[in-house]
Amino acid sequence: MQSPYTFLANDSPLIISIPHVGTEIPPYIAQTLTPVGQQLADTDWHLDQLYDFADELNASVLMANYSRYVVDLNRSANDESLYPGQTVTGLFPQLTFRGERIFESEAPNDHERQQRLKNFWQPYHDKLKLEIDRLKNKHGKVLVWEAHSIASVLPRLFEGQLPDLNIGTNSGLTATLSVVDAIEKSLKGCPFKLVVNDRFKGGYITRSLGNPSEGVHVVQLEMCQSTYMNESYPFEYRSDLANQVKPYLRNMIQSALDALNKS
Repeated sequence: MQSPYTFLANDSPLIISIPHVGTEIPPYIAQTLTPVGQQLADTDWHLDQLYDFADELNASVLMANYSRYVVDLNRSANDESLYPGQTVTGLFPQLTFRGERIFESEAPNDHERQQRLKNFWQPYHDKLKLEIDRLKNKHGKVLVWEAHSIASVLPRLFEGQLPDLNIGTNSGLTATLSVVDAIEKSLKGCPFKLVVNDRFKGGYITRSLGNPSEGVHVVQLEMCQSTYMNESYPFEYRSDLANQVKPYLRNMIQSALDALNKS
């Protein structure tokens, strides 16, 4: 079995976590996918390519290798809803973001759920915590940038079209105001629309790990995929679009890191 994640180590107090970029699916699960499920539409496509400047920032990068259709790494192990009262996706998704069936088979039983948590979910979280501790011990503080992307229009999940860039810090609990202010100021004059703690306030990773009083700052960015790729199958990367948003993306992260270093 392939490793649950790919990790690239560096020494600055910055970790870029990409938990939904994986596309691997174990054969015994893949054989139960519907034709729609086989498209893996809800993948955070191409974020490894979009964030290829990470090494220039001396950032460590943790990327999932397995699809969120196996288990969603950004949900709690008990599958507690992050947005009570709203339509949400679960720890073991059965429907796509558009409401289509992912699998021909029934939902996994309790034994299978525990196996997926053990084999895919836990290793990612263990590695992320290990690296947070390593860099915090070295620098006294650390910034975790939770990198996500999503289709810009998904009526089942939200009304209308999402803003281009959606920052989440669980309403200010997972990163200091100075970090968020630096992100916002870095986009002054930017053609992309930014909102903070609006529809996306941060998933489980952001909410469970962010603790500024202990030196751990976590910021989630949910980007509209329309800013860098085609949103319809086969979901091609668009360099012409990506090259426009990339400088702003890099500047957001650098500005957040600079603010952290000054705090």
